Amino acid sequence: MARWLIALVIALVSLITYFGSTSTNPLTGEKQRVALKPEEEIALGLKSAPEMAAQMGGISANAEARALVQRVGAKLVRESFAAGSPYRFSFQVLADPRTVNAFALPGGPVFVTEGLLRRLRSEAELAAVLGHEIGHVIGRHSSEQLAKQQLTQGLIGAAVLGTGDYTAAQIGQLVGGLINMRYGRDDEIESDALGIRIMAEAGYDPRAMLAVMEMLAKASGGSRQPEFFSTHPAPENRQARIREELAKRAK
Repeated sequence: MARWLIALVIALVSLITYFGSTSTNPLTGEKQRVALKPEEEIALGLKSAPEMAAQMGGISANAEARALVQRVGAKLVRESFAAGSPYRFSFQVLADPRTVNAFALPGGPVFVTEGLLRRLRSEAELAAVLGHEIGHVIGRHSSEQLAKQQLTQGLIGAAVLGTGDYTAAQIGQLVGGLINMRYGRDDEIESDALGIRIMAEAGYDPRAMLAVMEMLAKASGGSRQPEFFSTHPAPENRQARIREELAKRAK
């Protein structure tokens, strides 16, 4: 009985913490449950950036590429509604020539690999990539995911303590992971929409986002894992949502 009572307390604390962390994003107007304050997101991003860069070959030695990415990134923030965010954006190129990727850390650090940069055919396409990553930051997606993970871990821990069934815990972790992946895919769709808005406000043609999706589809070839188990929706599926967003802006 004591074990079950402790488990119940853990579960209740996890639920109260999660549902009590609701705040309204001042830039998107969305009500969110987040684990970190903006200043904590900034601190986490700054702390994580060197390690993340080291994992992908470090910062690129290509000064021209670095200058281009920094210039376009700064323009996107300066000339769009992203300028109203509290985050400290920075833009860097990673030396990895094979990986086709870009990502953002909480609080503002944005990275693009050389492997992706070499495949982009215009400044507008680069703006699409960077706009999408800026969208992740102002959308506070990392803080949302952390809050969900903390809730999942708390509930699984309570179940394990209450039942002593570690098989059930493993199943719970799998289900929890799939739930969080689903939200991650929704974040990708939202970041596409935010990126389109940021691009347009900064003077870039937002249709370049479609060209980037076509490039990503070709780059992935047949090696991409099934979409259901991926945090990134398949590029061809994102294209349909991007077209919808472009149509809204054209009205």
